[in-house]
Amino acid sequence: MKKRKSKRVQPKSNKINKELGQTKNSAKLVLFVFGIGPIVGIIIFLYTKGFFNPPNL
Repeated sequence: MKKRKSKRVQPKSNKINKELGQTKNSAKLVLFVFGIGPIVGIIIFLYTKGFFNPPNL
């Protein structure tokens, strides 16, 4: 007797993968905005206050 290989039907896998891709992209965007944004803001703030200018002796 031969054993039949059962095929798994996965209609939801494509939908899950697409949703996962969207959540990964949005997570990357959020990490970029909240990770890089404050650093850039602090650098601009320090630059306007003269932090990067050499001191005058």
